[in-house]
Amino acid sequence: MKTTNRAVRTPGGLSVRLDVRAFTVVLLLLVAALTASVVLIGTGDFPIPAADVLRTLFGEGNAGQEFIVNELRLPRVLVGLLVGASLGLGGALFQSISRNPLGSPDVLGLGQGATAGALTVIVLFSGSANQVAAGALVGGLVTGFAIYVLAWKRGVHGYRLVLVGIGVSAIVTAVNGYLLTKSDIVDAARAVVWMTGSLDGRDWAQVWPLLGLCAVLVPLVLCNARGLRMMEMGDDVSYALGVRVERVRLLLMVAAVLLTASATAAAGPVSFVALTAPQLARRLTHAPGPNLLASLSMGAALLVVADWLSQRAFGAEQLPVGVVTGVLGGVYLLWLLVTERKAGRI
Repeated sequence: MKTTNRAVRTPGGLSVRLDVRAFTVVLLLLVAALTASVVLIGTGDFPIPAADVLRTLFGEGNAGQEFIVNELRLPRVLVGLLVGASLGLGGALFQSISRNPLGSPDVLGLGQGATAGALTVIVLFSGSANQVAAGALVGGLVTGFAIYVLAWKRGVHGYRLVLVGIGVSAIVTAVNGYLLTKSDIVDAARAVVWMTGSLDGRDWAQVWPLLGLCAVLVPLVLCNARGLRMMEMGDDVSYALGVRVERVRLLLMVAAVLLTASATAAAGPVSFVALTAPQLARRLTHAPGPNLLASLSMGAALLVVADWLSQRAFGAEQLPVGVVTGVLGGVYLLWLLVTERKAGRI
């Protein structure tokens, strides 16, 4: 199916090109994410029909439903949506900047860097949950800064960024192993649970900071989407078209690092969502460019569906959502490597 573009004129006289297929895909993904969210809110030891979930969300449920939905389940689902959206958008930014489908935060080591920050707080300081989240955020930012500095050579280019990220990831992974070996059994068990990636026990304290950060970063990224799309044609072409390449690249890399690190701080290192969401979104839209909104929507839908699978697909056993995304993402990564090899790109 070919991409259909239409020109839409706003009341102010501004003409905007609309990709109908991409718009439809984004709309359907958002509907899927919201539908899965309603189903997930109604899932648990006290099941609630979807119609009752909707009535409760609009303030028409009974006291028991109000407590279960608004205090116990809704915060978890919102954290899942925000984490998935942040990882999907962050992955799309990194893959576009590196011009490499493997250039995601999982491969570049940002998740491992955030994990190192969290482990440092857990093992060395026995910090609280908020302190662990802050440590993960700082660890992700420090790792992103190190990758950018080490990859710099008259600018930051795709394969150098990926190779430096893989090297940094290996180093940070070794540091994480060292921290685990030096911890006592209680801290080690707590660290391993956090490293799995989970939405268990998430409440409004995790929702508001992540929502505030997304409210700032998502519009900032979308405002620079044109420059990012131009940069995919190469730095020389982008300069000729008036794009301030290094400024835009640095700004978007900082935004991608913040999105990834904040998502990791909220839910732990949920693997492969940042890798798979942009690729799946691109295959659905058939549109060139970074597909930022489609990647964001795909990430949110993927994580909510994975959370439902983690609760319902394995009988009485409930798995952390990071286990489900790791299995699904690992299968997708193998398929992607085989596809890229057959195409002669690796």
